[in-house]
Amino acid sequence: MSLVSDTAEYVRINHDIITEALLQHARLALVPVVIAVVLALPLGWMIDRFGVARHALLTLGSVVYTIPSLALLLILPGIIGTSVLDPLNVIIALTAYSLALLARTTADAFGSVDEQVLQAASAMGYRSFRQWLTVQLPLALPVMWAGIRVATVANVSMVSIAALVGIGGLGQLFTRGFQLGFYPPPIVIGLVLSVMLAFLADVLIVLAQRLSTPWVRAGASR
Repeated sequence: MSLVSDTAEYVRINHDIITEALLQHARLALVPVVIAVVLALPLGWMIDRFGVARHALLTLGSVVYTIPSLALLLILPGIIGTSVLDPLNVIIALTAYSLALLARTTADAFGSVDEQVLQAASAMGYRSFRQWLTVQLPLALPVMWAGIRVATVANVSMVSIAALVGIGGLGQLFTRGFQLGFYPPPIVIGLVLSVMLAFLADVLIVLAQRLSTPWVRAGASR
């Protein structure tokens, strides 16, 4: 039988397992990004606002990002007291990686806002929080969205590593293919679905970026 027919047959027999793996993969990849975005907003503002903390926090983020993902997944259970097979380990690990990336991106985004715009907002009576929420944050969004796109695609890729310690996701299709003597269908399905998931997530983020920053498109058209 050809690879196409073998793959189609594998999908027919195992479609429930494949669907469950895809949904779990999406959850493990996207939840950490959402958490990291929430944490990166105040952290990025602090890095941009307080120059003393900038070097230390960015260096710490760089160190976290260099830790091998598999090693971190094996170390975390001993630190937080979870089971090795607990998906929480993956969420915490990928949140740390995403935050390390987004903290720097968010700080750069806030730093990219023209100081004269902030001074004008202050002159108009905007106090600190209102100025941050209605002036600085909207103007920083284009740079922030770029970082979110990178973090999301990176997470979709890294979740597959979790299969090596027994946690689900599309990575378990890769390991199953190797366990069956390098049987191609599950490997091909896992690869295709991973690429499709990353592509779909990227498209949705681009759409969200366009909806949240309409002035960018208006300026480009002019």
